[in-house]
Amino acid sequence: MDPDDLADIVTSVRNFVRREVVPLEEQIDADDRIPGHIVTQCKKIGLYGFTIPERFGGLGLDTYEEAQLVFELGYTTPALRSLFGTNNGIAGHVLLEGGTDEQKREWLPLLASGDVTASFGLTEADAGSDPATLKTAARRDGADWVINGAKRYITNAPVADVIMMFARTDPEALGARGITTFLVPTDTPGVSIGPKDHKMGQFGAWTADVYLDEVRVPADAVVGGDAGIDNGFRIAAKCLAHGRIHIGALCVGMANRLVAESVEFARTRHSGGKPIARHQLVQGLVADSLTDYRAGRALLLDTARAYDAGTDRIAGPAAAKYFCSEMVGRVADRAVQIHGGAGYMRGVAVERFYRDARLFRIYEGTSQIQQVIIARAALGEAASA
Repeated sequence: MDPDDLADIVTSVRNFVRREVVPLEEQIDADDRIPGHIVTQCKKIGLYGFTIPERFGGLGLDTYEEAQLVFELGYTTPALRSLFGTNNGIAGHVLLEGGTDEQKREWLPLLASGDVTASFGLTEADAGSDPATLKTAARRDGADWVINGAKRYITNAPVADVIMMFARTDPEALGARGITTFLVPTDTPGVSIGPKDHKMGQFGAWTADVYLDEVRVPADAVVGGDAGIDNGFRIAAKCLAHGRIHIGALCVGMANRLVAESVEFARTRHSGGKPIARHQLVQGLVADSLTDYRAGRALLLDTARAYDAGTDRIAGPAAAKYFCSEMVGRVADRAVQIHGGAGYMRGVAVERFYRDARLFRIYEGTSQIQQVIIARAALGEAASA
């Protein structure tokens, strides 16, 4: 994309986030809902399809450009990004990475416009980071497939129109083998969605369990067609690698906001007749957080460049997600400390972000999984012998 066009998009999103969404953060947290007029604006300015190619109605941002946009989205409640994050991220990328031309033509314009919300159906009660224990199964029945199983913590499931559903199609295959991805519209008979999960934080971002009881889908529901059969986890791995850069960028954006809140409070909060900013121990907390933020931003942008170049699409995204998700947790903790008692009170932004930040170390690959990926890439066969 032309740099001037990208700058205009980023500026437009920054203004939207800070003028329209930030003032509503406490309402969103209390109501566990993004107001409808904000959803409409997100669709209007193209946020449901910023990673989807222009030929399918999206903005067509590459990963480096996407990171700069997501920095701005991270400045406010992560519930905003969650509205359209699956369309741009792990769900939409299932089609970008593995879909047939026909599947892309049918579904990607709907995702880009926001007319359809997609979810990514991988996680199960006993199968999170390890696909070897995935129990949802699909069997052939004539020309169709019949799917049975259950998924857990599925983002946007309560509002999803279609779920990229991962199911075991070869019961004899071991580990990550024998898994296939299916396009499953949520109005398909046998699909049911559980109640919204009541989480620690990230209110307004909805997750729920998904149940599949003899769900029948046609052969063309297999992502990638015949070539996609038993190839689902390869697709998932590619989607998750991209998603890790996306989540890392979101963490950087949140760290930026937390630093801003910390600096403003330290400047204006007085103790003993002077701003607490004069206390060197407070200065140390601010300095550590600012350094963490700048390190995360630099790492993330470097990782995004390498991803676009195709030189590192495994260890780099894992390192970026690992560092940035851990980093924003440290920054949030310091922000609460700088605020003192006020930082522990509902209605104060840093208290809410402290709760929101905790999830980043868990979803789209826990910190421990990222450590394994990073170490194995460095150590090679010696790490798995």
